[in-house]
Amino acid sequence: MEDAFLPARGVLFDNDGVLVDSEASVVASWSRWAVDHDLDPAEVMAAVPGRRAADTVALFVPPAEVAASTEKITRYELESVAGTTAVPGVLELVPQLTGVPWAVVTSGVRELATARLRAAGVPLPEILVTAEDVTAGKPDPEGYASGAHRLGLAPADVLVLEDSASGIAAGQAAGCRVVGVGRDALRTAADVVVRDLTGARWTGAGLLLPAAALLRGVGTAG
Repeated sequence: MEDAFLPARGVLFDNDGVLVDSEASVVASWSRWAVDHDLDPAEVMAAVPGRRAADTVALFVPPAEVAASTEKITRYELESVAGTTAVPGVLELVPQLTGVPWAVVTSGVRELATARLRAAGVPLPEILVTAEDVTAGKPDPEGYASGAHRLGLAPADVLVLEDSASGIAAGQAAGCRVVGVGRDALRTAADVVVRDLTGARWTGAGLLLPAAALLRGVGTAG
C-alpha cells in the first residue's frame, strides 16, 4: 500500500480516540454509572461511542432524570481524567498545524474535553465545538458543519479525523472527506483508515499519511 495524500485547507479533529486515548477512563466511568443504575455495563458501553453523554443517558433513564444523571457521569469522567494520554502521532502532528485552520469537534462537554486535552499534553485549539454548542449530536452533521464554518472554510476543503461510526457519518454528511482512525473505522465508509496518527504529516496542501499507518487506502473502501 502506498502513502495516502488528502488535499485540504483545514482539519477538524474528533477528540476521544483521535487526539486522546481516554478509553480506560470512559470504560471505568460508564461502568460505574451503569452499576449505579442497575444496568449492564456492556450494554451501556455499546451505546457510548460517538454520542453526547446526555444522548446516551437518555437511552437508559426516564426523561426527568436525564439532567442529574448526565451531571453524574460527567463528574465520574472528570475524576478519572488523569490517565488520559495522547494518541500516537498526535504530539508530532498538531505542532505542524501552526497557521493552519484547525479545530476539535467532540461529543463531550467543554470542561471534560479541555481537561482530557490538557492531561494528554495536546495543545488546545482556538476553536472547540462541544456538546453544548449543538442541538443534535453525531451522526447529525451539525457539529462538523459548524466547525468548518467557524474555520471560514467550505466543508469540501476540510478534512475530518474520526474514530466512531457516528462521527464518520457526521463528517461525511457535512460534506467533508474523512480519515477513519482505528480498526473500528474499517466497518465504515471513511475515505481512508489509519491505525493511528504515527508519521502523519501536514504538507502545506493537505495531510500525508504513511503507508505503514494505513489500514485501508484511498479508493479501496468496501
